Amino acid sequence: MEVSSWDGTLSSRDFQVTARALAENWKQYNPALPPWTWVPRLKKPSCLSQERGYLSLEKICLVGSNKEHEEEAVDEEELEPVDDATLVEGSGSQVCYYDFHIIYSDSYRVPVLYFRGYYIDGQPLGWDEIEKDLPACSSKVLLESKWTFITQEEHPHLNRPWYKLHPCGTSEWMKLLFLGDESLAERGVAVEQYLVSWLSVVGQVVGLRIPFEMLNHHKS
Repeated sequence: MEVSSWDGTLSSRDFQVTARALAENWKQYNPALPPWTWVPRLKKPSCLSQERGYLSLEKICLVGSNKEHEEEAVDEEELEPVDDATLVEGSGSQVCYYDFHIIYSDSYRVPVLYFRGYYIDGQPLGWDEIEKDLPACSSKVLLESKWTFITQEEHPHLNRPWYKLHPCGTSEWMKLLFLGDESLAERGVAVEQYLVSWLSVVGQVVGLRIPFEMLNHHKS
């Protein structure tokens, strides 16, 4: 399909295809971190329910960041390209864990990033505590972007409150993302590349970056 005639959305079947591609590429290019795993839908047992599900990346370890120090170091960090995931094992007393789930939205027909944070004893983090772990640029992005904002809603599979990046506008900026990339625009819509490209944008809001090799994997 040509990018110009595409509306930026995915079918549920295409989501499963691109989810597998992301999981495989993550394992290949990010072996130091836990893998993305496919979690089957926990509803009525049928062939369809076994196919439906979501991606899960869990127990990522973070150390509470100091925003002032982080902002001072931004210029130096921007001079060096980031080619590895930024969520890594750390040391210190304020260790927090984060779980990330990528879930398909039937109403918006796009992926949605759900996440939660908690201390080592399982106590959940409040938003004020989570905000301390977000990259310094996240607050600015959340304030200025009309397409990116975080809400707390019930997890559609676990029936517990999780934070999520609202999918409003995802299809529009995904189309712009593909149109803006010459190699993607020329080859048409590559379903396998969808989640990698999507995560390269939404992951920045929560400090989850992906290696450059993953972005270039399907372009070569």
